[in-house]
Amino acid sequence: MAGILVSGLAWKRFGAYRPFPSKEPYLEGDPAVTSPGEEARTPLPDLPHWEDAPDDLPGAIRQVKRALRERIAASGRSVEEVFAVVERAVEAEVADIAAARGRGEEVWPVVDHADIEAGTVPDATVRALRRRGCLVVRGHFPREQALAWDRDIVGYTERNGFLEAYRGPGDDFFGSVGSRPEIYPIYWSPAQMRARQSDRTARVQEFLNARWKHESEGVRWFDPGRDSLYPDRIRRRPPGTDSGGLGAHLDPGTLDLWMTASYQRAFRHLFDGTVERYDPWDAAHRTDGPQYPGTTMCSAFRTFQGWTALSDMDRDQGVLHTVPIPGAMAYLMLRPLLPDVPDDDMCGVTVNQVFPVSERWHPPLMEALTGIPDVRAGDSVWWHCDMVHSVAPVTGQKGWGNVMYIPAAPWCPRNERYAEAVRDAFATGSSPSDFPDEHYERAWPDRFREADLNATGRRGLGLAPA
Repeated sequence: MAGILVSGLAWKRFGAYRPFPSKEPYLEGDPAVTSPGEEARTPLPDLPHWEDAPDDLPGAIRQVKRALRERIAASGRSVEEVFAVVERAVEAEVADIAAARGRGEEVWPVVDHADIEAGTVPDATVRALRRRGCLVVRGHFPREQALAWDRDIVGYTERNGFLEAYRGPGDDFFGSVGSRPEIYPIYWSPAQMRARQSDRTARVQEFLNARWKHESEGVRWFDPGRDSLYPDRIRRRPPGTDSGGLGAHLDPGTLDLWMTASYQRAFRHLFDGTVERYDPWDAAHRTDGPQYPGTTMCSAFRTFQGWTALSDMDRDQGVLHTVPIPGAMAYLMLRPLLPDVPDDDMCGVTVNQVFPVSERWHPPLMEALTGIPDVRAGDSVWWHCDMVHSVAPVTGQKGWGNVMYIPAAPWCPRNERYAEAVRDAFATGSSPSDFPDEHYERAWPDRFREADLNATGRRGLGLAPA
């Protein structure tokens, strides 16, 4: 379909993103209207690709790594040279983050929801969001509303005997506290659905989506003003909890990031000798192609992962940490091509598991892990979909640690396809297909129903046109 070019004025206001500049300072916010055209040059070798997970994973890894190295070499550069460009930029950001922490400054940008509503978010905050890739929205919902929703979720699960019926975690992605879950496989409570279809949430999602370049090459890759209402779970962590946390990882995919044709196009600048052009905020070729299935896979394209706080949480109470460097994805994608990594290994990445990040392969990134500031009930927390994140362990947690997971998942071909599966799950009270087949809510009479959807909810489920 034909694309509508984003105006130069809009890009000047929000800042062009240059994660790996050759001369300019990092993220100075100079204008850019569209991505530069590709200059004429000798065609590079094609890459092998597998649209389904290959049966012979080690063999496919060896083949694609060899092809990626050959493609970079054909561009006139070496893998080591290209990786060095990325490594220098990442290390500069790591040093800047460490310096900010040393000065006692917040690394995470923070904005008031009222400023998003009024269109008065300071330019400095927008630039910080683009640079750090994460954001805390204060007062996304009024505090009393969030606390009321927390109570409503408790009532919803108690009325329907959830804890008595609970059979243990359907996956090992999160732990549990004794016989009580930490992550509740609950999707269709009135509280969750009202938060998802809230106009306040829609405006935050649109603000976040607008940070991305969503039109290029004559294609509108997603609609920034329409969310797909991606259903996710809730977390309830009671006072006194000992929790082992969650190791550093990222969620956009696994081996498919190197092996499918769409992702190879999305990350083309990393492998064609033009690494300086790589833009982690460019959605081109990311919103339609296949993904390898797995219990930790997200079928939707999310611009930002996110959650909304249903309780107050202090920063030292087992909270979310991120590596606030969106461009670090380039480091992660190129690192397996260096000669110290075995030819049949992608630094531990494989199918059916999250993409791991470790001291062994990615030590600079681990140095940059930074926790969220204190949050209060009604605040929301957001991080770029490619960003490394973890959850810190906690012993004897003080207070509750309760959240609803609500991302920004704008309408696009991939999300439109998944919305069909979501509609079926919603209609029957089933667990969505991205999650284990637990289906606790099927017989619960007070779950949210189609008649309760507002216009935003109907559009998000594909029940009403844009």
